Amino acid sequence: MYYQTNTYNTPGAGWKELFRGKSALSILLLINVAVFVLISLIRLFAFLYQPHDAEVIIVQPVSAIAQWLAVPASVTMLLQRPWTLISYMFLHETLLHILFNMLILYFGGRIFMEYLGGKKMVATYLFGGIMGAAFYIGAFNVFPVFAGVVDQSVALGASASVLAILVAIATFIPDYTVNFMFVGKIKLKYIALIFVAIDLLSIEKSNPGGHIAHLGGAVWGFVYIMALKKGTDMSKIFAPISKLFRKLFAPKPKLRVHYSQRPMTDDQYNKNRAEHQKKIDAILDKISKSGYESLSREEKDMLFKASKKE
Repeated sequence: MYYQTNTYNTPGAGWKELFRGKSALSILLLINVAVFVLISLIRLFAFLYQPHDAEVIIVQPVSAIAQWLAVPASVTMLLQRPWTLISYMFLHETLLHILFNMLILYFGGRIFMEYLGGKKMVATYLFGGIMGAAFYIGAFNVFPVFAGVVDQSVALGASASVLAILVAIATFIPDYTVNFMFVGKIKLKYIALIFVAIDLLSIEKSNPGGHIAHLGGAVWGFVYIMALKKGTDMSKIFAPISKLFRKLFAPKPKLRVHYSQRPMTDDQYNKNRAEHQKKIDAILDKISKSGYESLSREEKDMLFKASKKE
């Protein structure tokens, strides 16, 4: 299979189109940025209003508030702060940290949205983050090298979630080719493998907890797509959350339109919906067997419209 895209040759137009549509990807990006800006402002005011004769200047990247949102390695602390399993994956400590993660999220998320839709992407983000936290907590409580720091260590950042999305879509369409400026064409599977290899080789050098969490996200992305190809969609567990996102951020219609035709019965609606889903499943099966280029224009349009509804 061979895929090629020029989506990223015009990033400015891509960003405008993304946020105009209020997709699941734009919502994830906005939540991450909003949390970063809010915590940065709180930290700034804490710095400005400290006593002028204070001996210690606030320069630590992880503020007291962030400590309550980052996931701890200690199981005892985790039981006291269970929400951190979710909150940590929307938390970043520096501008470069969030910039890098959001660029990778945008890159992988755009491709993911095109083939699998927003609902599956949100589920992959959340499940990937949770799996990353599980890997991090497990490693720090199992391996002796971390015994001395397990009670003080915390993890934060969207990297595990972002890598889950990248590995997931690379597993789904491994031969999709991206054209990078100054580098050339690279298949998606190699891009994912490079990120995984970097994390694996960096564990003993710096930020071992972060790199272990990233690998957890990568494992989830791979497992999820392999199960999906066999007919098991584990993203359905997060269907209520995805539905809430769509309700909160869906654009409101400016005009109310009244139709005079006879309303559709529940049985007819369910029948039409089931038939449409069968067509989408057949298209996805065709992609996995013969590649995206084997689709007809009508099939591509149907898949694109279905991803928008996600």
